[in-house]
Amino acid sequence: MKIGAGSRLLFIGDSVTDCGRARPVGAGSRAALGGGYVAEVDGALSSQAAEPPITVMNTGVSGNTVRDLALRWEADVLAHKPDWLSVMIGINDVWRQFDGVDSSAAVMPHEYERVYDGLISRTLPRLKGLVLMSPYYVQDERSDPMRRRMDEYGAIVKSLAARRDVIFVDVQAAFDAALAKRDYTMLAGDRVHPSREGHKVIAAAFLGAVGAGQFKPRK
Repeated sequence: MKIGAGSRLLFIGDSVTDCGRARPVGAGSRAALGGGYVAEVDGALSSQAAEPPITVMNTGVSGNTVRDLALRWEADVLAHKPDWLSVMIGINDVWRQFDGVDSSAAVMPHEYERVYDGLISRTLPRLKGLVLMSPYYVQDERSDPMRRRMDEYGAIVKSLAARRDVIFVDVQAAFDAALAKRDYTMLAGDRVHPSREGHKVIAAAFLGAVGAGQFKPRK
């Protein structure tokens, strides 16, 4: 596995990462890590009995865009001195373009790429490994306007990962594969916030990308 024993692994993102995690940082138990994919990843990594164990931390915040990550990056990433960092952001950046509530909160592609790249530049020299996870929309109709826009942001993340030679996790592709076998309502009833089954899809995609072997979800 690419993440070595004793590593500090931090996940940051929006509500999909947050999932009710403890404040100021979720760590140490399933309840503290939240009820989502971060806890599933922790359970799978714990089952591999690394010694010393991998410490998993969660600083996701519901509603965040990449702008919000930039504002709290020092306190919620750099201050924790992770060895490995996983970032999944972009769903709200896109969603605010469609929700009709506050268009000023939307983050357009050029800003999204610029801010995201700046965060990578600040952080990559301090890390042993970086994982960039694509945003997604659980919609198999690719002509759907929000799905098309989300694919555009996923392509930006893929390009950033390739440019920096870091790990890219195509979460959208993982959901597309899952949608071939089951209805979206089993994965994310509102097409964004995953069910437990949906969180397992995300966790499996992450674990596969870091070479963690077969996914063993925590009971």
